[in-house]
Amino acid sequence: MVSEERKRVLDPEQDAAALKALTHPLRIRLLGMLRQDGPATASELAVRTRESSASTSYHLRVLAKYAFVAEAGNRDGRERRWQAVHSLTSWSNKAMEGSPDSLAWVSLSRRAQVEHLERSLARHEADIADGRLAREWVEPSGMSDLMPRLTPESLTELWEVLDRKLAELTARDAADPRATQVMLLTAGLPLAPHDPGAEPQPAAEARSGPARGPATGPAGTDLAGTDLAGTEAEDAS
Repeated sequence: MVSEERKRVLDPEQDAAALKALTHPLRIRLLGMLRQDGPATASELAVRTRESSASTSYHLRVLAKYAFVAEAGNRDGRERRWQAVHSLTSWSNKAMEGSPDSLAWVSLSRRAQVEHLERSLARHEADIADGRLAREWVEPSGMSDLMPRLTPESLTELWEVLDRKLAELTARDAADPRATQVMLLTAGLPLAPHDPGAEPQPAAEARSGPARGPATGPAGTDLAGTDLAGTEAEDAS
């Protein structure tokens, strides 16, 4: 469970400029890398993202302007090391409905999380195959694809139960040397009833324009880079 001081709660009115800053795919990726892997210099991040150090340095300064990253206490020679200020970015879904820009950012962040999932899956499979993870991780790892019928109240309760249990297990495993990062992506996306005989609905991209997301990523989620790590909707209803 992430403590409140390690959580950045975005407000679409007060943080409009910060939200706009986070729509750049490289900034999302840099923030995710710092959250997942810890402090790094612009040059180190440039190698990992295959960007120029001038580009990563510029985008890190933009992230610092809006308090997403800050200079770490120690420098690597003459170069600054950067660290993420928060472990998690969250928001209220209801508040984000107030403007097209904030809704677009929510869509962007969700797609970044899906890309993060794809890259984390590839990394997990490679870690198992190459022996970087102990065999005891093979059985408990996995993904589920369920379609339960729930009310808004039950879905909200499910999020709350998951948060409490995750906090309990994280605290229990804190001192266990076997504990490692686990990419845990949860989704609760209600779907309207579908009429099999109806005309196909236009894709969201066709209705509202292309959703912009990280070109590559994964994060801190990681994403071979890394992406928006640690995001959640505070109000899942």
